[in-house]
This record gives sequence, C-alpha cells and structure tokens, in this order.
Amino acid sequence: MKNYLLALASLLFIGHQAIAQKVEFEEFDLDNGLHVIMHQDNTAPVVITSVMYDVGGKDGDRERTGFAHFFEHLLFEGSENIGRGEFMKIIPANGGTFNANTSQDRTYYYEIFPSNKLELGLWLESERMLHPVIDQVGVDTQNEVVKEEKRQSYDNRPYGGLLKTIGESLFNVHPYKDQNIGLMEHLDAATLEEFNAYFDKYYVPNNAVLVVAGDIDYDKTKKLVKEYFSAVEKGPEVVRNFPKEAPITETKEVVAYDKNIQVPAIIAAYRLPGQSTREAYVLDMISSYLSGGKSSVLYKKLIDEQKQALTVQAVNLGQVDYNIFALFALPLGDVSLDTLLAEMDEEIAKMQNELISERDYQKLLNQFENDFVSSNSSVAGIAGSLATYYLLYGDVNIINNQLETYRSITREEIQDVAKKYLSPNQRVEIEYLPKTDEQ
Repeated sequence: MKNYLLALASLLFIGHQAIAQKVEFEEFDLDNGLHVIMHQDNTAPVVITSVMYDVGGKDGDRERTGFAHFFEHLLFEGSENIGRGEFMKIIPANGGTFNANTSQDRTYYYEIFPSNKLELGLWLESERMLHPVIDQVGVDTQNEVVKEEKRQSYDNRPYGGLLKTIGESLFNVHPYKDQNIGLMEHLDAATLEEFNAYFDKYYVPNNAVLVVAGDIDYDKTKKLVKEYFSAVEKGPEVVRNFPKEAPITETKEVVAYDKNIQVPAIIAAYRLPGQSTREAYVLDMISSYLSGGKSSVLYKKLIDEQKQALTVQAVNLGQVDYNIFALFALPLGDVSLDTLLAEMDEEIAKMQNELISERDYQKLLNQFENDFVSSNSSVAGIAGSLATYYLLYGDVNIINNQLETYRSITREEIQDVAKKYLSPNQRVEIEYLPKTDEQ
C-alpha cells in the first residue's frame, strides 16, 4: 500500500519539471519529420539516447485498448538486425541501462551509456523505429508478460484499481476513461495485422522526438543522427478528434470495492484543464500546499494534530487534455470517510475564502524551486523534460521558463482557482471499500 501511495503522489510532478539554471540545447528536423533535440553536458562521460512517441493509452480503437502499453514491451522483441531478446542483452553488455514507460499521452524509450557508446544508442533506437520484428511469437510472448504485469500491479495489489475507478468515474466519452494497460480481452482478440497497422500509424518519425543529451559534440551527433534515422520513412500525420466532456455540475457519488484492502479510502476527484494551462500550474501549487510534505496543512491537521488519517494526499495528475485533481485519505481507527472528506473540504474552503499566508506562499515557492532543481539535476532528467515539453506542451524552452511561471502565481490567483474549480458540485466522491463475499 505504501509504495502505491508514493507512486500516486509522484505523478504530481510528471511533465512539470524545471530547473533554476538555463539549459542550453540545439534543435533540428530531418526531412522525414523527426524532431531532434541535443543537449551538451560534458561534466561526466555519460550519454542518453531517448525517443518519445506521441502515442499513449488514449490512442487507438476503444475496442483495442492497451495497445500503446503493449508496444512498450513489444518493441524490445528485436528487429531485422537484432535477434529476439538480444535488445535487452546488448545494452548491459556495453555498460548501459535502459527503460521505457507509457502514459495516457505518450510512450518513452531511453538508454543511458558511457559516452563512447553514443553510436550504439542511436543505432538501437533507429532499429526500433525503422524495422522492428512484429510477429506472432513476439505478440504471444508479450501478451503473457502484460497479463502478469496486470495481475501484479493492478489485480492483486492493494488499491491497484484506484486509478481505474477514478478514470471511469470522471470520464464518460474521452478515452481517458479507459485504463492505460487496457483490457486483456482486447489484446487477446487483436490480430497481427492490427498490431502492424498500429505501429505504421503511430511509430513514425513525424510522430516522435529524439533527444540526445550528455557528453556529446553537437556536429558529430547531428551527423550520426542523420546517418541512422534519415532512412526511416515519414508516416501519415496523426489526426486526433477526441470527444469533449461536459462539465460536472452536480456531485457524483461512487462506491467501488477492492478485494486486496482492509482499510477503506475516500477520494474526491475533479476533472480540470489540461497540464499546459496556467490553471494547471496553480493547481500544482494548491496540491503542494495541501499535502506536499509533513508541514502541509492536511498532513499537520489530519495526521499530526487530530490523528484521524493514516495518510492524506492531494494530487494534480497532469495530462494533455484534462488533468485529474484528487484528494485521497485513509482513516485511522474508527474515523468515518465522511469525517475525512469534511475535514479536507474545510481546508479547501479556507483557501477559497481567504488568502494563504505569506509565509506558506514563500515556503511553496522554495519547495518548487528545490524540487525542480533536483528533478533536472541529471542528464536523464533533462532529456525527459526536453522531450516532454516539445511533444506534449509544444515549447521546449519551458524547461527554462516554467519556474518563472510558478513564481508569477500570486496568492490571489491561488484563491481564485480554488474557488473556480474545487467546489463539491464539480467532483466525483468515491468510497473505495474492502470487498467482502457479499459484494
């Protein structure tokens, strides 16, 4: 349970990283539409090669959910020049590490190597894009891998169905309503032709950004990128026209059950403007004010002073089309869920009716600056931010000005946004209960 809650809280900062010092970078485009960002940092002999594709859980046929996450696994199977399973052997054999992850909005692959292996990293990512092997053996293998992941991370994990419940409750027509990992029956029913068609549509150079960062030379790197990626053919432009959600104007009450828990939870979830809006930045500050650390108002009140909660969190989950802002608490002892919700609402109401103190405001600014400096203190962190800001925000230079955006937010603005978006009639209230034999 603890690990899940920490992971949930960490989602607050996905896509919202910035640093105090200026990050220098160079950009260029290949003829096939691949956008390339290079960042030079010669302080350590390390280089990261990463590709972010503009495809996530929200994309594709709603009768074939989970394809983006499935491809996160499938594209490690191999290529015409890399044998099955060799991808994951080549990297550690050359002193490197690797990983990939998928959200509702994008898929991200990266390798970190000693800087003398830059060419190897570029070759591996070009192979993934140029001619991966997508065959029935690979599909069947990864189908079992994904099913096991679903069992471990969702089906048999305490509170593993929480995000699923929030998504289904907040969204009626937008594909954010569907779980990122998808339905296993959709993957089982999919044909090899459907998987290949999905790759041809989304894993094209004009739907991706390549970031090379670390101990590099700009001219040499640009030459290598052209050498390895120019042969990839441009694909059709991806057109998205997702349905819009109607505003929530009346409180929606939901009851959900989890066979893996003994302690119930209360969640109040709001559907809010997407992550690139100024209001989303303000809501980041609101969530940190409410539960960002042991000195935050909800932690001090519900855990330290009143001893009513085991844990309490306010999370602003950034997404392209709609953010999710959620209040979450687990009761201590016989405290009721209604009591916890009322106590959290009391702090929201205080924000709506009066300005937060100047001291709390300055503490917030210091907290954001420290967090952001830390999050981009590594080459890997900078690479992820550069890719995210280009692909999902449309402006790479946010990496250099986002902290100023937070600093420009006033106490009055915090009060106004809390008034505008965080009223009880604008949310879903979820009682997340232990499942018994009767349910």
